[in-house]
Amino acid sequence: MAIKSVSIRIEEEMLQKLGFVADYEGRSVNSHILVLIRENIRGFEQAHGEIDGSMNPAKNVKPTRKN
Repeated sequence: MAIKSVSIRIEEEMLQKLGFVADYEGRSVNSHILVLIRENIRGFEQAHGEIDGSMNPAKNVKPTRKN
């Protein structure tokens, strides 16, 4: 599976709050965003059926950071 990079525009306050939540969950901001995306895909598929593709949203989740 190829890993792609995506750039987003985000307000500074929102990024700081996202960083706070990610840190609370023991994740980096990047890993937290991936978790949110996977949860969104999983919810969509539960409501509308599986999206064609070989990626399983429940897989490839990085473990939380050890403090």
